[in-house]
Amino acid sequence: MDDPQHSALSAGAPDPDLLTACDREPIHVPGAIQPHGHMIVADERTLRVVGRAGLPHPRLDAAIGQPLATVLGPDLCARLQDQEDRLAVPGALHLDGSSWDVSAFRSGDRLVIELLPQSQQVVLDAGFLARLDQYGTALERAASFAELFHKAAEAFRQMTGFDRVMVYRFVEEDAGVVVGESLAPGMPGFMNHHFPAGDIPRQARALYVRNRVRVIADIGYTPQPLRGEEDLSGLDLTDSALRSVSPVHIRYLHNMQVGASASISIVKDGLLWGLIACHHRVPRDLPLATRLACRALSTALARQVRAREDADLYRARIRLRTQEDAILSQLGSDRTLGAFFAEAGPKIAALLNADGFAAVQGGDLFATGHCPDAIDIRALADHVRLPAAMRTFATNQLERDYPAAAEFRATGSGLVAVTMSTEVPTILMWFRAEHLQTVIWAGNPHKDIPADPEAQLNPRTSFAEWSEQVSGRARPWSHAEEEAAGRIVRLMLEARNNRRVRELNHEIATTLKENESLLRQKDFLLREVNHRVQNSLSLVAAFLRMQSREAPEEVRTHLAAAESRLKAVSLVHRRLHQNDSGEILDLARYLEDLCDDLRETLGRGWGDMLDISPTPILIATDRAINVGLIVNELVTNATKYAYGDGVGPIGIVLEQYRDSFRLIVADNGVGRDGAVRGTGFGSRMLGALVERLNGHLDMEDNQPGTRAILTAPIR
Repeated sequence: MDDPQHSALSAGAPDPDLLTACDREPIHVPGAIQPHGHMIVADERTLRVVGRAGLPHPRLDAAIGQPLATVLGPDLCARLQDQEDRLAVPGALHLDGSSWDVSAFRSGDRLVIELLPQSQQVVLDAGFLARLDQYGTALERAASFAELFHKAAEAFRQMTGFDRVMVYRFVEEDAGVVVGESLAPGMPGFMNHHFPAGDIPRQARALYVRNRVRVIADIGYTPQPLRGEEDLSGLDLTDSALRSVSPVHIRYLHNMQVGASASISIVKDGLLWGLIACHHRVPRDLPLATRLACRALSTALARQVRAREDADLYRARIRLRTQEDAILSQLGSDRTLGAFFAEAGPKIAALLNADGFAAVQGGDLFATGHCPDAIDIRALADHVRLPAAMRTFATNQLERDYPAAAEFRATGSGLVAVTMSTEVPTILMWFRAEHLQTVIWAGNPHKDIPADPEAQLNPRTSFAEWSEQVSGRARPWSHAEEEAAGRIVRLMLEARNNRRVRELNHEIATTLKENESLLRQKDFLLREVNHRVQNSLSLVAAFLRMQSREAPEEVRTHLAAAESRLKAVSLVHRRLHQNDSGEILDLARYLEDLCDDLRETLGRGWGDMLDISPTPILIATDRAINVGLIVNELVTNATKYAYGDGVGPIGIVLEQYRDSFRLIVADNGVGRDGAVRGTGFGSRMLGALVERLNGHLDMEDNQPGTRAILTAPIR
């Protein structure tokens, strides 16, 4: 797979040591650039040139030590200073009869200016803009995903002039598959070919999200090192369009018989959905205007993908709701749960397009369709009972989570399970049989892997079509089907409870007084425990406030922070007292209540600035406490450092991605470089909390301001 961002190109299931080594490669600091352009590095504060890279050029070679305005001219230099975005495109520069497109970005305290050769042909004219609009309209009119990807490949090939353009989509476990392609005559294709996840390691995928257009104009280039008054080999070139690539990747392209390559990222909802991979048999560059047009078209493609996925999900939900109503109509007031399963089982299985359905309740077992043996169903029910009580358990590779499933893969390679909270828990399970799939690879993915982890990493040399049959997998469950499984269980439980209420009404009347007495005792005990705990927490908070009155300013700050953290813990305890469950709570409701408390304590003006947009997520209470303390710490830091002595907006977003949650705290303040960040107890506590969640915290530029992104597993 074409990967200009990185050079880890092992195939199949490579040695983990090799992948780890690839992930550690400092691909963002190559210390050199490609020679088809020039790079000028200036001190951002003084605007004095401190280094450069590129082929020899008398005027640019003499630029080191000179003011930047002397090299670029005062007008271009002024426009660069006015730019606040990460990527600035101030205009064009004419040097000794040659014209260059100028772009710039900031790297630490350095301003990096790149010169890309202008095309001799008119690129950005009315005809070009009209064609760009036609490409966007063609994407909108595509009738299916297959047609959408085909038209996208055609549009990008016409725009770039490359011989081969592929639409590459990331699929399960970060592997990829070519879903659309456009080829020049005689150019071999890779349509429907798969590429392993190791082709694009994690750090390379992160660069693709940030730097969305990358071009290697000539794979036979000689890297031009950064040179200047100081050592610039460690300069971060993440945002560079000229950044040199790994020699391993160059050999990889050579093996593919490619003379030039380009890649354009397809980013959907802030995540890397796929790539537009372009290959040319001979060297070929892309003007800056074409690169920016490619980026705009990839954004339009991402919007079309999202709109179609949302439309498909909506249609699936409507279809499933209709089937749910038909199933629930059979759950009459005089039917037991067992009798209902015995009659409605086939319809419940058909609800999720499953091959079989089973329900286990204590010693009772109900099964219909093609299911594993009874002994296997019972063992599997014990295994998924607790996970399926927290959230819908769904997998199309059951062997991966439950190795014993290898014995019944023919009937149960795929599973959706939900635990119904009856007196004796009822586990409902939908099964899908093994679906043998022939996967076409671009070359044998199990070759060219060195046995020695310390050996030199070489790219694979063959891309001939190679097929392998994948076993142990079922057809994937859709998001709408997973939703329907959880919803039908809730509706069945609600209908069953309503029936039981009617049947046991006369018994409730005779035992009501006793139950009310027990409930009063329980509520009294809970209130007493909660009252004492809250009193204790309030007493500690009062001691902190009293002590802060006579303490120095620095100590008062620490005591105020401790009081804020204490309130976050106290809020969890109050939420637990209000909930029916002491083990899990809704993280969204908890964070909303926490933000309400923060609005009261942050001071005048901050109340309207704090905005939260959470997605409901059920999470264990001990993990919720850690998340609450992290939010408290990040919001407090933002109010202290982001806006100086003023106030400004602070946004909090909570969202779910697969089995993890992502928490974003963002401000529009001075940013990471302009703000003073704490290095004391708060920072150490923040690191410890993130470690306890088994997550990671990334700090990014919010353009302007700072985005703190916490990602951690839900369980």
